[in-house]
Amino acid sequence: MTTLLVIAKAPVPGRVKTRLTPWCTPADAAVLAEAALADTLDAVRRTPAARRVLVLDGAPGAWLPDGIEVVPQTTGGLDARLAAAFAACSGPALLIGMDTPQVTPDLLGGGLELTAEGAVFGPAEDGGFWALGLAEPDPAVVSGVPMSVPETGALQRRRLVEAGLTVHDLPVLRDVDTPEDARLVAAAAPGSRFAAAVARLARAAGAR
Repeated sequence: MTTLLVIAKAPVPGRVKTRLTPWCTPADAAVLAEAALADTLDAVRRTPAARRVLVLDGAPGAWLPDGIEVVPQTTGGLDARLAAAFAACSGPALLIGMDTPQVTPDLLGGGLELTAEGAVFGPAEDGGFWALGLAEPDPAVVSGVPMSVPETGALQRRRLVEAGLTVHDLPVLRDVDTPEDARLVAAAAPGSRFAAAVARLARAAGAR
């Protein structure tokens, strides 16, 4: 029973994409976050999986499509919240975040297939990771890994190897954290909601 997990914050101004300010306002940053989350969930919805689960900090909104189960995030650090998300799964699970709106159903489906063989790791450009898959969703392989530091990805991958897991690497993707990230990801996904939102903000900035 494969599960595709998305861990995310509700796109509320002042709580999401804070590193995009002052390039844009908190309200604009929330618009970009909502577009990224909507693109991500659309790709998830179109990916074959037994369960599609949004592990959410906050309340669902109109951006939530049909076919996505919603469960609340636990409290604690990010490692504890990731561990809890895996602990709630009863079979192979692939977890992603909301910061890579360029993901596709093909990429996610391939990740799910590889997850069943051991572990999957999707490195991010900034040294973190955008995807983590476990054939046996053991919270111990995530718990205690330092998050949001430059070496997070290397430390997480090492933990997988130390656990004796066969690790399959997915392509490197760029998370949206900074204005430059936003521009590059929009260029990589030109037909996305996220790209359209970035273009609207750029036009508005040019008109001011």
